Amino acid sequence: MGLLLKILIPLLGAALAFYFYSAPENFNEEMLRGKRVIVTGASSGIGEQMAYHLARMEAHLLLTARTEAKLQQVVERCLELGAASASYISGSMDSPTLPEEVLREAENTWGGLDMLILNHIGQSGFTYFTGDVGHVRKLMEINFVSYVALATAALPMLKESEGSIVVVSSVAGRIAGPFTAPYSATKFALEGFFSSLRQEFIIDKVNVSITLCILGYINTESAVRAVSHVIPDTQAPKEECALEIIRAGALRRREVLYPPRAVGSMLLIRSVAPEFLDSIIRSSYHLENVRR
Repeated sequence: MGLLLKILIPLLGAALAFYFYSAPENFNEEMLRGKRVIVTGASSGIGEQMAYHLARMEAHLLLTARTEAKLQQVVERCLELGAASASYISGSMDSPTLPEEVLREAENTWGGLDMLILNHIGQSGFTYFTGDVGHVRKLMEINFVSYVALATAALPMLKESEGSIVVVSSVAGRIAGPFTAPYSATKFALEGFFSSLRQEFIIDKVNVSITLCILGYINTESAVRAVSHVIPDTQAPKEECALEIIRAGALRRREVLYPPRAVGSMLLIRSVAPEFLDSIIRSSYHLENVRR
């Protein structure tokens, strides 16, 4: 099985990468110049890197995250990099009032919005499910319900600008591996809600794009800290991942897979041999390092 896997995954990954990335795409950084963009979860990791890319593209930025001190530093760096403007609102997305506050700030400051990038996540361990329903409920509030609330509050402005919603999700929202039950549930919920919403937009001729970002193992501090002792895989670079997300949103693509070979291969194997993929996933983990 190991030899077969070593042969199969690169071939499948190459095929998927060709399929998703071979079409000509006319992305250039000027597409984001002067655009009004909200980025959530922007104090670190992929969100921070997206803020820096957008700053270099001379976008207007409104950033959110829990940690105010980190947000201040990111905003300062964005202004140094050339952002047309940059500001922040700190707070936790489990607050029912924060989504409205963020969108009210965008409306008062800019008078509209061009792109909403939903990227924040709540803290969740990589471990066996312990039966903590309270944790599931809180994680669903942060990882899912707040996404819906932000998109709902942003929709009037996005309809006016014919803008974009970018939803940063995970391969865990399409393939349910072990030790991520609460987190995976929130990502499956995102996939279902925003895929359904996209269909409604098409039916009603609402010209607001929805891009789902299906991410694998990225070298953010939080991901490495959570799973590096269990998953031996090489992490993909967060800087490149952030740029791919922005590119996909600007081009109004339906979805982006990153890294394309790894994620594309897993999705393809799942569609033809789901039990085989499950066994591969289980056998690739250092199970002795998983805490109960």
